Amino acid sequence: MKILITGANGQLGRELTKQYADNKNVELILTDVDTLDITNTSQVYDFVSNHRPDTIINCAAHTAVDKCETDVDNAYKINAIGPKNLSSAAYAIGSEIVQISTDYVFDGESSAALTEFDKPDPKTVYGTSKLQGEKFTAELNPKHYILRTAWLYGDGKNFVKTMLRLSENGNPIKVVNDQHGTPTSTVDLANVVRKLIEEKNYGLFHATCKGKCTWYDFTKEIFRIKGINCEVNPCTSAEFPTPAKRPKYSILRNYMLELTTGDITRPWEESIAEYLK
Repeated sequence: MKILITGANGQLGRELTKQYADNKNVELILTDVDTLDITNTSQVYDFVSNHRPDTIINCAAHTAVDKCETDVDNAYKINAIGPKNLSSAAYAIGSEIVQISTDYVFDGESSAALTEFDKPDPKTVYGTSKLQGEKFTAELNPKHYILRTAWLYGDGKNFVKTMLRLSENGNPIKVVNDQHGTPTSTVDLANVVRKLIEEKNYGLFHATCKGKCTWYDFTKEIFRIKGINCEVNPCTSAEFPTPAKRPKYSILRNYMLELTTGDITRPWEESIAEYLK
């Protein structure tokens, strides 16, 4: 089985590469922006038709949420046109596509965990462009897996490493305490991707770890596990204004996994403890 991973140098791309490394039945084709421009339609078609992967896993994305508000064209090119090109190229050779999406497709104002049957209503360029990427993927290739995730961390730049770095100078840290979500390990997300592909379980899925917390709660747990004695003070989102509005409440329920294949993700506390080891 041939699997093409785009954005292979990102957090999820690295984890998928690691998990598939010992699988003798899988041949990986790894690309990033320097080897495949997913926004270039003809380049994508040529690459896919030449390599003929059975599955394309698109981990490439414009994830700089604030920058997307001003870098609008690139946000849509990477987050919408890229999936469009990959999905249609995969369809042309009879292959399947995995598209990674986000909790930002919702408005962030819910008071209950969101399922795949709740209506998206993005409030940012990032969220809107990612939702359009979902739509292109679903419309252009029936053999699709769309996975929405949130608060992702793994091998690469992420919130966890930022907090650990900030703790080194010994100064008190302010962390937002009015945004609720679920920290999600790339290990858990990659496990879900692999399981869906193995079972040919096509469709739209939420894929986060279990449970919920605020960024403040998350930071406190990180420091507790690491035995770091650093003062952490809660603050409001208003104290840290950003160009893109952050969701107040974006807990996703892995409802479709529960109903179809079984939810194999772990509680977020368990996953972050493993990561920090």
